[in-house]
Amino acid sequence: HVQLVESGGGSVQAGGSLRLSCAASGYTYSVNCMGWFRQAPGKEREWVATIYKSGGSTAYADSVRERFTISQDNAKNTVYLQMNSLKPEDTAIYYCAADYRACPRGLLWSYWGQGTQVTVS
Repeated sequence: HVQLVESGGGSVQAGGSLRLSCAASGYTYSVNCMGWFRQAPGKEREWVATIYKSGGSTAYADSVRERFTISQDNAKNTVYLQMNSLKPEDTAIYYCAADYRACPRGLLWSYWGQGTQVTVS
């Protein structure tokens, strides 16, 4: 199994920045893809960004492209989400996810963290 722990959430004014971290532990050698998702109150969980562990290929949702950057430090088994130019509509609980397969479509990922709250006012 793989355990994921997110950190770095908080409250920020519109236009500000936050950096989220996701630390993985356990059978991290099996992880092939990691991603960030978010869920706003009353809405479904949505995909934000993904990164392949080998090679670092990334992908972003249109709503965050050019503002958010996903990156990784494989030596620390940690994935980051740098969020700039934050908007009130970015307010959500942000979740980290990992999978041993190619980056899954939708929400069918093998491992999930508990989430970290981001509030933009």
